[in-house]
Amino acid sequence: MGAEQAPEPPPPPPPPVAAAERGMGFAERAVAAAGAAVVSAVLVNPLDVAKTRLQAQAAGVVYNPIWSDFRCYPWCNPGMNGLGPSCSSECFQYRGTMDVFYKVTKQEGVFRLWRGTAASLALAVPTVGIYLPSYDLLRNWIEEYSDHSFPKLRPYAPLIAGSVARSLACITCSPIELARTRMQAFKVSNVGGKPPGMWKTLLGVLALRQSINHPENIRSYHLLWTGLGAQLARDVPFSAICWTVLEPTRRHLIRIVGEQSNAAVILGANFSAGFIAGVISAGATCPLDVAKTRRQIEKDPARVLHMNTRRILHEVWSKEGISGIFRGAGPRMARAGPSVGIVVSSYEVVKHIMHRKHAEL
Repeated sequence: MGAEQAPEPPPPPPPPVAAAERGMGFAERAVAAAGAAVVSAVLVNPLDVAKTRLQAQAAGVVYNPIWSDFRCYPWCNPGMNGLGPSCSSECFQYRGTMDVFYKVTKQEGVFRLWRGTAASLALAVPTVGIYLPSYDLLRNWIEEYSDHSFPKLRPYAPLIAGSVARSLACITCSPIELARTRMQAFKVSNVGGKPPGMWKTLLGVLALRQSINHPENIRSYHLLWTGLGAQLARDVPFSAICWTVLEPTRRHLIRIVGEQSNAAVILGANFSAGFIAGVISAGATCPLDVAKTRRQIEKDPARVLHMNTRRILHEVWSKEGISGIFRGAGPRMARAGPSVGIVVSSYEVVKHIMHRKHAEL
């Protein structure tokens, strides 16, 4: 009697993206993503301000007051100058994330921690509205193609889709990112003065053309994409690492709790996976974020035209070492974890709700 035939292995478990959800269009996904982006941008903006201030300070931005009628706060140790009492320079040097929160609140008011929120919202809504739907559709297409033609490609679907989708979003929204970075890095020079908004900030960038003796000044609009190379060098690896970590993590978490299709499971699994992926990605790409910030806050027209990511990182490494390369890593990681978790989980929950509503019709 021959050996019994071994039973066929069970089919692999289905991916967490429901087949019906794959039929959702770009517009529906964009609406879900934009709503998630608004929540995230408002909640984590103070951490973004702290990160940018720390990096700008390391780049040479001075936060000492320059107005003549300034008087030292009680919590600072006053010194003396020719005009009378003055603050020690340490009162305006940021020593870490919590120190930024404390000093910005005392010196500029608590609402300055939400400086650049309008630009963040103007950036987050179109960026995430382009990024997440593009990622979803590209990942689905790559997975379907690999299932039929090239199975070995499937594990790389999140990496490829995340890189391409992030590139599209960065190129489209780079001027808004430039405005937000400059708004967060600099503070007003007169008491009670209203800082320039996003549009005035961008007009100030364009005004650099008057200081640049260059035959192609007529093409000065390209200054609005200052730092795009550094931004792509930061965001594309961030996205590739993030999705490569996030996808298997959330699928594993969903398998642990079961395949129930309810909002609580989707929210918990996606937030946890997004938090882990965001922290890892932010830490790994912090040097590239330092380079991007330094490019976008540079005010010397000659340096603006000749700076690039490699030169900036070499300059920071030679002058400040490893601490300079990872300046602002703490607040960046603290921001990225909840930010990615909120955006991804909100997006998936809204998609789930929209799909349920459509199914009931």
